[in-house]
Amino acid sequence: MLHNKLGLISHNVNQAFSGYTIFSPLGQLSTFLINMKGDVVHEWKLPSMPGNYAYLLPNGNLLAAQKTKEGPVDLPGKGGKLIEMDWDGSIVWEYTDHFQNHDFRRLKNGNTVYAAWELMSPESASRVRGGRPNTEHKKGIYGDVVREVDIEGNLVWEWIFTRDIEIEKFPLCDIDTRREFAHINSVQPLENGDYLISCRNNHLIAIIDRQTKTFSWSMTEMALGHQHDATMLANGNILVFVNGAHSIYNGPAFGSRIHEIDPKTKEVVWEYKGSPPYTFHSPFISGMERLANGNTLICEGQWGRLFEVTNAGEIVWDYVSPYFNGKDVPYAEGNFVFRCYRYAPDSPQIAGRLPLDPN
Repeated sequence: MLHNKLGLISHNVNQAFSGYTIFSPLGQLSTFLINMKGDVVHEWKLPSMPGNYAYLLPNGNLLAAQKTKEGPVDLPGKGGKLIEMDWDGSIVWEYTDHFQNHDFRRLKNGNTVYAAWELMSPESASRVRGGRPNTEHKKGIYGDVVREVDIEGNLVWEWIFTRDIEIEKFPLCDIDTRREFAHINSVQPLENGDYLISCRNNHLIAIIDRQTKTFSWSMTEMALGHQHDATMLANGNILVFVNGAHSIYNGPAFGSRIHEIDPKTKEVVWEYKGSPPYTFHSPFISGMERLANGNTLICEGQWGRLFEVTNAGEIVWDYVSPYFNGKDVPYAEGNFVFRCYRYAPDSPQIAGRLPLDPN
């Protein structure tokens, strides 16, 4: 919902997970690290507009995506260039793929995985089911690819949705366009080398088996509402931001939800929703993170709101980004935030760089 106060709204020192929160306002040339008071304690100046978000690596460096002018610039979520910056803002690594979009992660072996687009062949495009007729992109239909590159930029692994999966089993949402199949917005590396993905336009979350390149598990449910940020938790459950768009629960009155799903039963075992529900609603972007103390950090992206809730749903930290953009910034008018993360003061990402007390 639209907030009439910016910056720190509230903070329960005794119940919140104490640390530093990172976020990249869309349309801004900066990534900010704030303390629990909402004060900016560190800032990275980016060379160009962010390709959605940035996060800290264990060595304290920043991994970020940047928008490029090449590639399909008229599709939402575009990046195009990945950069790694040290704490002082110097670029120490970069890689360009003008079709890169949405998500990217550094693997433990030093490789980098990311989501990308690839224009589908007419034959593959003809297999796409669902979506509103005659709403294809002017060039056809763009399909999803997951690519893994090494430190030298060499492609070492690739998964192509239309090649490796029987796409007829995963039709597009009937209300959506046919510009993309299937709009991956998150890619999480799992401990065994597989990848957990979220596909917005299909209401689909799935696990890609690295060896067979097939889905070892999948869930397609309209109630996911064009979800974002599917994340495997340490307990084996999957946390996901249920946007509530184009679903059976569609509309601001329903609001958005955070669901923790047991993949064995596909049942929701924990939920966060606004009280009343419409007070928490972001129909696009957004994400969440389960913190070490069991609380959940939530990014209500449309409103630039970052807040933390307990397992009982109590809000113990609440902050609204004060960084807005004008109408001349495509897809970023407002104070949108794609995703955020929290780091403990003694974590590898922060330790020795900032005070141990962020309160």
